[in-house]
Amino acid sequence: MKNQVVIITGASSGIGKALAFEYGHKGAKITIAARNIEKLHVIEQDLVKQGVQVLSVQTDVSREEDCRNLIEKTIEKYGSIDILINNAGISMRAVFEDLDLDVIRRLMDTNFWGTVYCTKYALPYLLKSKGSVVGISSVAGFRGLPGRTGYSASKFAINGFLEVVRTENLKKGLHVLIACPGFTSSNIRNVALSKDGSSQGETPLDESKLMSAEKVAQKIIRAVERKKLFLILTMQGKMTVFLNKFLHRFMDVMVYNHMAKEPNSPFK
Repeated sequence: MKNQVVIITGASSGIGKALAFEYGHKGAKITIAARNIEKLHVIEQDLVKQGVQVLSVQTDVSREEDCRNLIEKTIEKYGSIDILINNAGISMRAVFEDLDLDVIRRLMDTNFWGTVYCTKYALPYLLKSKGSVVGISSVAGFRGLPGRTGYSASKFAINGFLEVVRTENLKKGLHVLIACPGFTSSNIRNVALSKDGSSQGETPLDESKLMSAEKVAQKIIRAVERKKLFLILTMQGKMTVFLNKFLHRFMDVMVYNHMAKEPNSPFK
């Protein structure tokens, strides 16, 4: 990873922040992107103190012009791109029957279109470097999760999009990784959208029992180094994806019952 140029979206917290520090420790040149520029500047200062070359770019990935600017600023500073990690994303929690449709639009704009925009503008440089595109997807992109309509839809869309990008560039040396971390300790559930688009406010899960963002980042980096096509983390995640291939009705019941156990679950 020495001197490789890595762009990380959604880098102000959670997995994105952890990836920035892990790649920085390996000697990579980093571009960190997020909507909150103040948080990015704090992370940038910490990385600089550790001798890491880093660029902060305020970016709302739901805006095409922001994604184009992110790529252009990176090229201006470093001259190349080796790895693009599409990590920026938001979640939601509400049954479809009660859901304001604008919530799904917001999920698709950030999770799906953010991945499309950044990948589109970075692709010429990634093809030149024979680099890697990483999509931080989810088990929800393989198995629809009740109460997560927009989230699952956006992750299914990301998976399909990235599989096509991988296949179209099969003979051009481009590596594409679809990474599914499973439930990870982060603030994504705290800021998840409720049925009317307002912030959920608190997580329904015991965050202390979830895989840490730092451990997830280490596994993603290892998967990129090994040019893996998919990364599915946690035993629960692996079993969910595997069983859903063969036992659809069984998994409908299992997933429903699992989600019904969450505090204040909309399911009885």
